[in-house]
Amino acid sequence: MAGTGQGLFVGVAVLGMVALGWAANAEPIPLPTPAPLPKERGTAASKPAAPAQSAAPAQSAASGLAAGVKSLFHLDKDPEPTTPAATTSTGFTPAQRAQVDKVSAYLTNMQQLIGDFVQVGPDGSRVKGEFYIQKPGRVRFEYEPPSRIEIVADGQSVIVRDRKLATQDLYPLSQTPLRYLLSERIDLMRETNVIGVRADDTFVTITIEETQPLVGTSRLVMMVGAKDYQLKQWTITDPQGYDTTVAVSNLDNSKRPDPGMFKIDYTRYIQ
Repeated sequence: MAGTGQGLFVGVAVLGMVALGWAANAEPIPLPTPAPLPKERGTAASKPAAPAQSAAPAQSAASGLAAGVKSLFHLDKDPEPTTPAATTSTGFTPAQRAQVDKVSAYLTNMQQLIGDFVQVGPDGSRVKGEFYIQKPGRVRFEYEPPSRIEIVADGQSVIVRDRKLATQDLYPLSQTPLRYLLSERIDLMRETNVIGVRADDTFVTITIEETQPLVGTSRLVMMVGAKDYQLKQWTITDPQGYDTTVAVSNLDNSKRPDPGMFKIDYTRYIQ
């Protein structure tokens, strides 16, 4: 599958960092207890770089949320040439490989999905919303008020839309890691750089790492239920060492989303 292993992970990741202005009004919702840090292949897990201590300049809630979404989606970066991702095929026990294969099968078989999400930013702030997935390539994330941001992908492009200002920024879907969630088929062990697999009674945790020139190294820690292998939460560590965690709940794969939810108006981009 061309391009499946490029870019960084918002496919299973999928949501931007939260501006402090929105977080003040967000309702705290408990997240699942994180599993222990994944056991790294051959060496101990390296810690991500500590976040910078100096605070970023103050910005409006709207611009902060939009900027955070773009940062985590790598939409604030210039597109880079398509290159094959480093992949992992050795160094794991048969049991670990079987666990990764089960997660790959879950993601592949998940052709449609509706659910709720809670997003926790690097500062501990929380916002929530709903998401809708229809494979291949289509997703919609809606943040609850007072946020006015929507994220929509139609299989070709992804937009960050400001409902209040009636503006939207357009990017190639291939530039984002949304494809991990939206690809019709995915084999994590073959098509991504899996560096850690760990299981306990509650979660199976898979760590994927990717390094891009001029951007740096980012990491995705994906957690699924140890019994049902359904997606529970994920944490993305960006190249600066900041973590954003998303927990999902009330998942329903029996309902087909309205195709109109994934439409993008391209006429506004025609000069």
